[in-house]
Amino acid sequence: MASSEDNPPEHHNAETLSIDAGGTLTDTFLMDANGKFTVGKAKTTPDDESQGFIKSSRDALDSWDLDVDDAFPNLVSTVYSGTAMLNRLVERESEVDVGILTTGGMEDTLRMGRGRQSYTGFSYSDRLHVNTHKHPEPLIPRNRIRGVRERIDVKGNELIPLEEYEDDIREGVNDLLDQGVDEIAVMFLHSYQEDKHEQRTKEVAEEVIAERDADTTVMLSSEYYPTLKELPRLNTLVAEAFAAEPSRQQLTRVQQSVDDHGGEVGVRVMASHGGTIDIYANELARTLISGPIGGMIGANYFGKELGYENLVCTDIGGTSFDMGIIIDNDWKIDYSPEMARLLLSLPMVNMDSVGSGTGSYVRVNPTFDKIELGPESAGDQVGVCATETDVETVTVTDCHVALGWIDPENFLGGDMPISRDVAEEAIKEQVADKLDMGVYEAAEGVIKILENKLQNDLEAVVTGEGYAPSNFKCLSYGGGGPVHTAGYTKKLGFDEVLIPEWAAGFSAFGCGAADYEYRYDQTTSIDIDADLSMEDAAETAGEELTQVWKNLEEKVENEFAKSDIGLDEVNFQYNILGQYQGQLNSIDIRSPVDRVNTPEKLEELIDTFEEGYRRQYSEEARSPELGHTITQASVRGVRDVVKPEIPTEEVQGSEPPEDAHKGSREAYWDGVWIQTDVYDLHALNPGNELSGPAVLEGEATTYIVPPDYETSLDKHRVHHLTRED
Repeated sequence: MASSEDNPPEHHNAETLSIDAGGTLTDTFLMDANGKFTVGKAKTTPDDESQGFIKSSRDALDSWDLDVDDAFPNLVSTVYSGTAMLNRLVERESEVDVGILTTGGMEDTLRMGRGRQSYTGFSYSDRLHVNTHKHPEPLIPRNRIRGVRERIDVKGNELIPLEEYEDDIREGVNDLLDQGVDEIAVMFLHSYQEDKHEQRTKEVAEEVIAERDADTTVMLSSEYYPTLKELPRLNTLVAEAFAAEPSRQQLTRVQQSVDDHGGEVGVRVMASHGGTIDIYANELARTLISGPIGGMIGANYFGKELGYENLVCTDIGGTSFDMGIIIDNDWKIDYSPEMARLLLSLPMVNMDSVGSGTGSYVRVNPTFDKIELGPESAGDQVGVCATETDVETVTVTDCHVALGWIDPENFLGGDMPISRDVAEEAIKEQVADKLDMGVYEAAEGVIKILENKLQNDLEAVVTGEGYAPSNFKCLSYGGGGPVHTAGYTKKLGFDEVLIPEWAAGFSAFGCGAADYEYRYDQTTSIDIDADLSMEDAAETAGEELTQVWKNLEEKVENEFAKSDIGLDEVNFQYNILGQYQGQLNSIDIRSPVDRVNTPEKLEELIDTFEEGYRRQYSEEARSPELGHTITQASVRGVRDVVKPEIPTEEVQGSEPPEDAHKGSREAYWDGVWIQTDVYDLHALNPGNELSGPAVLEGEATTYIVPPDYETSLDKHRVHHLTRED
């Protein structure tokens, strides 16, 4: 647990509560009316996340001498983020059965996929290997997909009237009901342009459902995700039914736990586009990877407050390593992201993730006699060292314990019993003996393999975007981040390496910094021909875009209305995806105007596009003579929230206070046992400097400073890690 102040006042009113329920641990971030915060941590409880949430909240409130019954009645904001929703997609398991009605002839869309989807999640070598190059398992089996004869073309024109084939709908719905489906997803070709066939299908389907007295819901792609490309649109609609809707039950439990302890505030969820939405929002699939997104939001806010414009963000938890890039205090939006080996149609903060974390399983490949890590993880079970769990396979955390980096008596503040002897014995049997190595040699080898992999992944992300690490500061967070920061940044040459003292709860901190925001998107095909006058273009293309924005505005307004938030509290932002006519790649542009109903406003929008294109590519790459096309329009409604206060304290001397030094213990570094100083992470003062080897222990994380490294704590309680010359 960490706090934003050394000597907190006697009384706090906890107003903002943020939750990050990861695969291993649940972090809680609490902030008072003055922006002061405290962070707590507890073991994740996947079957009922509200239990881990309450325990983590109590851990955080202990530093303020409060209990949940004292604090929750004063809450004005509660934000949740987690991975349970995404895990349903990864594991292809759900509590609900979903059926599909689609355009006749397109019944195999899920099984066929697209070229890109067939290799997502595979390494480059595996993509070339015939035995592993395969399509991902579809979420919905073929027998629960029925075709309906109808057709709308790409311009929205009716080619095959649905009214002649409504019996297809009735037969399909009856068949799906016979199979006991809970949700029926309807996705017709080009329904984003014209939705009348989907709307009529919903009417007929609901008639059949009513006749059979069934409890089944009908969902339309045109109501949820009216965007281009049938596969990502269908995947996203299915994800909504398959993974998002069941998660409302978990979120309802979290809401109920807030209510049970006197809270009178609604729970919001971290969304993929960078804001928060209500748990009863229409498009809940936008929250699939809410946890890592929270870290990016926190990093951007952190950078703005402290003057760091360009950041490489790295988040290590128990199951994954998440990476993102912030340039000029902004991030890129990916409009067709990949998650769980599925292409989706969601605007998402651009991030990369690999299945490597502190809970990753360690195995020896018997064919090649080499160590392999993950991608499976022990998750909240930690490792074989956790004696109250049933984990049988060695994890990275077991290696931490064996090397003396982690104190078995202080894991999670002592809440989880850890046995070093058990860890060492398992490493010996499963790894060391198979490779004819010593236990500690094998454990250190595992760490080096992991850190080399993370380093390679991180370098690929940065250089793959065309940047050099030296132009960025690397921000490391997550419960496992401070353990490995030195290892995975060692050879990359970042301008600086930063580790906030509250790194373990940084994603929850980011949720606390996220605005209340709804966003809706609509695929368009609006051409602005180069030979048209601005007057004519404004009357045609401008009016069409304006109407799309108005429709999206209404959707945003309706979402805020569910929470009794008036429009006077909401700031609207308008975006387009634009391109030159005939080109394939669109760029994301924030519009300087909210309506394009005059020549002047249209010209202003086009000038903004030209400047964005010039900045992203070059002056020479511009082709205004081709005319312009708007491929997608979006509207964001943003309600500002109170942001957490970054700690600012008086800088003191370089020597740590005596009470910060907890003693020393032997730890294994580069093949040698060295007596290593151990410090209380939260008892250090700004200005303190430490040379490695050193271990800085907190209740929620451990910060490792290897030999030949130094760390210094600044006035904002951010550690700066440097390698000694």
